[in-house]
Amino acid sequence: MSEMEYRTEHDSLGEVQVPADKYWGAQTQRSVENFRIGVGTETMPLEIIRAFGILKQACVQANKELAPEKMDVKKAHFLDRACRKVADGELNDQFPLVVFQTGSGTQTNMNANEVIAHTAHLMASGNIDFHPNDDVNMSQSSNDTFPSAMHIAAKLLIEERLLPALESLISAFWMLEENSRGIVKSGRTHLQDAVPIAFSQEISGWRSSLERDRELIRTAAGPLSELAIGATAVGTGLNAPKGFDVSVSEKVSQITGSRFVPAANKFHALTSRDELVFAHGAMKALACDLMKIANDIRWLASGPRLGLGEISIPENEPGSSIMPGKVNPTQCEAVTMVAVQVCGNDTAVSMAASQGNFELNVFLPVMIYNFLQSGRLLADVMESFEKNCVRGIRPNKEKMTENLHLSLMTATALSPYIGYENTAKTVQTAHKEGISLKEACVKLGFLSPEEFDRLYHPEEMV
Repeated sequence: MSEMEYRTEHDSLGEVQVPADKYWGAQTQRSVENFRIGVGTETMPLEIIRAFGILKQACVQANKELAPEKMDVKKAHFLDRACRKVADGELNDQFPLVVFQTGSGTQTNMNANEVIAHTAHLMASGNIDFHPNDDVNMSQSSNDTFPSAMHIAAKLLIEERLLPALESLISAFWMLEENSRGIVKSGRTHLQDAVPIAFSQEISGWRSSLERDRELIRTAAGPLSELAIGATAVGTGLNAPKGFDVSVSEKVSQITGSRFVPAANKFHALTSRDELVFAHGAMKALACDLMKIANDIRWLASGPRLGLGEISIPENEPGSSIMPGKVNPTQCEAVTMVAVQVCGNDTAVSMAASQGNFELNVFLPVMIYNFLQSGRLLADVMESFEKNCVRGIRPNKEKMTENLHLSLMTATALSPYIGYENTAKTVQTAHKEGISLKEACVKLGFLSPEEFDRLYHPEEMV
């Protein structure tokens, strides 16, 4: 194997050897060497890299308009193209840094600056030199770019992945609800038999929960529109031209097709992460509802002979390495595991957000890592759940009818006629003696057979 070739790069601390085939520079290389924590697994999310490409492109365009004496048209042209390459994912292999680095994300900001500068230099055929700090990071600080990239990445993930997946799952439940009308089954409370419910009504509860989660997530995504850009180091806007925040926000909006605005208070924008906590809380609410729905479905599908067996779900793969013929509710299990992960991530996001000190929060990378993982996993699992489970749910009408008529709680319909206590005696007698409600009610002398038949209609109790 040939020995790796290096080139010499330098920063304010001196010279650094960087692999010759890499586009990054000295500061990125120092981070590679100093933070070998989760290498190859806990790397900075690609959504953040894309967001940096978008943000840096907007900053180049704003600097060209507001500071033409420093950002001339020729430099801006090549930098703009280089930023687009980052945003389009063409240079993802040039972003090796891990999440567990400096808490401000400075090294990832510099990774972006160095890669964009080097790429622009190559595009200019080596005829123009680009400095990562002076040119790419012009009018910016890591302290305002990383929080801005966090909001861009979070909002785009919600709009492009999470909400469409949620919308599709809601539609699937609407279809199941419509196709299940007219089927009456036993309700259950406290995991015990309860009064009847239409299967479509039960499904409507699932569907409505997801619709409310959609509303909460849309509401929570709103504050993510505010960008910290223009705050620079501590919120004062030092070294940024007047109107830079407005210009960059407008250009990010144009590039993404999503609305972004300058943060109203830059000091808040650097140190507080309440918008991300709020948005992740809405995602956690979705995770909790998905947990409930997936558990209901696997309970209703339990069996095939010794469980509830009121619905069937798709049999996607063998379920056991030792029990031939066993099939398990694996999609439901995936949903519940994602829900647990999201709830755990919420703790990490909340704890990280509580750690702002003075003018900066320095838990940014771990916060956005967990946030994006939650959004990504929720989108993926909803798509899988819809495709591989929900669209294949089939009600077992015969089993539902059988369970309905076996339920003692349908006796509740008799309470207006024979009273609560006599109804309770009827239920207790039927249960202890293993006879029907009708037999118990007649035996106790509360109703004649004809009166019972006239009053007792479980299917009409919904």
